[in-house]
Amino acid sequence: MREDILVSLLEEVRKGSLDTKDALEKLRYLPFDDMGFAKIDNHREIRTGFPEVIFCPGKTPEQILAIVKRMNENGSNVLASRMKKETAEFLSAHFPLGEYFDVAGIFYVENKPLVMNSKTVLVLSAGTSDISVAEEAAVTAEKTGNRVERVYDAGVAGIHRLLSARDKLLSAGVVIAVAGMEGALASVVGGLTDKPVIAVPTSVGYGASFGGIAALLAMLNSCASGVTVVNIDNGFGAGYAASLINRQIKE
Repeated sequence: MREDILVSLLEEVRKGSLDTKDALEKLRYLPFDDMGFAKIDNHREIRTGFPEVIFCPGKTPEQILAIVKRMNENGSNVLASRMKKETAEFLSAHFPLGEYFDVAGIFYVENKPLVMNSKTVLVLSAGTSDISVAEEAAVTAEKTGNRVERVYDAGVAGIHRLLSARDKLLSAGVVIAVAGMEGALASVVGGLTDKPVIAVPTSVGYGASFGGIAALLAMLNSCASGVTVVNIDNGFGAGYAASLINRQIKE
């Protein structure tokens, strides 16, 4: 369990930049902050090392803005996933220093420096059509404290493209393999590296791919050891899991 937030509050009180009353007020909202339509889990970073992430679909721009504002006031880094460009433009008017990653659909506000992991996360996509999901994984990994390398359009239909990146495969701490169609990329990668491989099936493919179910089942049934699978199009989940794994690696 991380105690950075508590230590930071005590340090502010000691320096006189925060009085005791305000420190107690912040502690009051530490477990969660009830906004009526949302309960912000302020305690999550202490428990897991990463702040709560905002999942945007189903929320109005005004609700998203209110959540971002409250998290920002609490000094937390803010990552909002699956955000539409129009919503990002709405938020940017209030947070001009916020970054919007269009392809990934992620809006990010940094309030404190990231603690960087020592090893690299390698993100592979089988095809150009998989890049939006791959970018969601890559940006998530970057904004949770990882150096990320990308190798895109390296599917098994032209396997020499993947083999040309073998040095990156061997040097990475974690590999994320993103593929639609028949999802074969994850099995091939799992047979080439001794690193954890997180497979992400995408909904890319023709009719018999069944919106990504074919790739999901292929990855779940992979004969390559060490391949772990997340849900269809879940680039965020892959990037987050890769970060959790990567921060356990010691040089």
